[in-house]
Amino acid sequence: MKEPGSAARADSEEWLDRVFHALSDPTRRALVRRLSAGPGKVTELAKPFDMSLNAISKHLKTLEKADLIKRDNAGRTSVCSLDAETLQHAQAWLDQYTRFWGETLDSLGRHMKRRTGPGRSRPAGRR
Repeated sequence: MKEPGSAARADSEEWLDRVFHALSDPTRRALVRRLSAGPGKVTELAKPFDMSLNAISKHLKTLEKADLIKRDNAGRTSVCSLDAETLQHAQAWLDQYTRFWGETLDSLGRHMKRRTGPGRSRPAGRR
């Protein structure tokens, strides 16, 4: 499942839930950070963590279900790589709200300047 709007994506809310759930865990965020440097074998990815290979594999499965990583199996070896496209789509979703809050705060700033502009006194208690 990819970005909202693709034929494989049925429900963008469900997709967002999976992506943000996957990113809500510090271990999974660390794995994404590591994979941003390049692909890695599951055994290599597990080394920095004080947990079993099975536990790391569960974290990787969560990232895979959210389409944040891809896993290629070559015999007994699994190599994971980051799917940056999914992160770009999540960032685009967040950008909508960044613009919203930027515009809202700019509007508030303009309002406050008009209210406390030249020749006007500051609101009581603000001297």
